[in-house]
Amino acid sequence: MQDWFESPAGAYLLAWEQQKLDLAVVDIFGYHALQLGLPALDALAANRMPHRWLATAEGVHSARAALQADYAALPFPESSLDLVVLPHALDSHADPHAVLREVSRVLVPGGRVVISGFNPASLWGLRQGCEHLCRRFNVGRPLLPHGLDFIGSRRLRDWLRLLDFEVETGGYGCYRPLLASDKWLQRWRWMDRAGARWWPFFGASYVLVAVKRVHGVRLLEPAWRKTGSKAAATVPLARRSGDHPLPMKQEQHE
Repeated sequence: MQDWFESPAGAYLLAWEQQKLDLAVVDIFGYHALQLGLPALDALAANRMPHRWLATAEGVHSARAALQADYAALPFPESSLDLVVLPHALDSHADPHAVLREVSRVLVPGGRVVISGFNPASLWGLRQGCEHLCRRFNVGRPLLPHGLDFIGSRRLRDWLRLLDFEVETGGYGCYRPLLASDKWLQRWRWMDRAGARWWPFFGASYVLVAVKRVHGVRLLEPAWRKTGSKAAATVPLARRSGDHPLPMKQEQHE
């Protein structure tokens, strides 16, 4: 996929996703953030967490460390990350559901996952189906990376719901046809504006933001948002080296 994103179509998709991911992560706060895959895109560029990692198929990289890892077996303790971004990590992994389970394991309650993926209900999704036939009969020129599995946003939302995630926001983009020439891509740029207005669910790519929920436990809220004076017990959720435990508020059940 890294080589494909250097093509005109890949650069077009990358520019849209970079803009949307910047908006998605800029106001997510915490200590530790992780990006899974796609080094061509800096999904954490707009985020301000002090500790940020990039995990690729070769390993996990930070400014001073590198560890071998698989997306479905991350070298992080349970409930230790505040944000995980998956730019097309599910599209290219053999077991995307296992990757989501692992993301759920390493995220703190209230932590967020940001996911981008290819939309099968799009012109690009239709082209992907045609390319399977082209590869089978060795005809035509492939325009998408080999071995991708397009996961629709509806199926992804069902997976997230099963893992106790709640989708907060989501959106689609990239409505131009899948073309090899940058000149022809530019000629079809009017479709981005028309698609966003008239057929918004048929964009080639989508970005979802979901928050991890834990039943019976919720984050402390500012005083001005409190509506009552219920007594609550503060318990530490997870302790990291050099960090204070995240205060949590456990609701009373009568």
